[in-house]
Amino acid sequence: MVVAMSSTCPGLYCGRMMVNGSVEGECGVCPRGERANIQKVCEACTESPELYDWLYLGFMALLPLVLHWFFIEWYSGKKSSSALLQHVTAMLECSMSAVVTLLVTEPVGMLSIYSCRVQMLSDWYTMLYNPSPDYVNTLHCTQEAVYPLYTIVLIYYAFCLVLMMLLRPLLVKKMACGLGKSDRFKSIYAALYFFPILTVLQAFSQYYDYAFPYIILVLSLVTLAVYMSASEIQSFKNLAAKKKRLVVLFSHWLLHAYGIISISRLDKLEQDIPLLALVPGPALFYIATAKFTEPSRILSEGGNGH
Repeated sequence: MVVAMSSTCPGLYCGRMMVNGSVEGECGVCPRGERANIQKVCEACTESPELYDWLYLGFMALLPLVLHWFFIEWYSGKKSSSALLQHVTAMLECSMSAVVTLLVTEPVGMLSIYSCRVQMLSDWYTMLYNPSPDYVNTLHCTQEAVYPLYTIVLIYYAFCLVLMMLLRPLLVKKMACGLGKSDRFKSIYAALYFFPILTVLQAFSQYYDYAFPYIILVLSLVTLAVYMSASEIQSFKNLAAKKKRLVVLFSHWLLHAYGIISISRLDKLEQDIPLLALVPGPALFYIATAKFTEPSRILSEGGNGH
């Protein structure tokens, strides 16, 4: 009888409320944290996110941190002694924001979350699937069908912004002595620009959910090649000359590994784990071939008629 009553709900995401074991009310939007099941009854999301969903959330959490590091390095200047401390502070801000975000998300007070798992692409855009049973009136059933993968990122960004405004200005004012007054806060000003941009881009989060492993791999490969080229690294000796270069290299290797794990999802460990051996490949290939693509050598050989 319950199925017969509830199966009349139109659309993909409309459902009826379950009260004291019985289905009551008219078809409509399910409360936050719930989703209409096959019988069109609103059902609480109590599943744990899959590994891929955690990797997606990790990617979204890394975006502000990487941007923080980029702009801190860009505006800190070569003589600034505060860059390292600002890097550590940015990591602390993002880490604290991530922990607080998990604690305030259901189940509250625990470092875990309940999730409505993504089943289809339309789950990200429920507002486009509000049904019109009589072709005149629209039944609004817009909800977060991918709870909490959409809103948890926005909450995380809000905490990042608040903690940055509380911690970073005091640190920069006291420690960034090697910079002029107008340059000290530029990395903070940059964050005030990129956080709204990230928030707007979150509207297209369904594309990130499907494409983020490839985005990580492509961007990490490109930025590593640009960095090694700008730093004129053409041998292992040049690479090991400065500790900073090794830190950048290992950071990119971690991103390579993150992208490979996200693509493979570690469904078959015996087949997927060996893929991590490819992580050092791009750096080794660059060093092995850099001397053959040196512009000065190509120009000199061209001038000699070779």
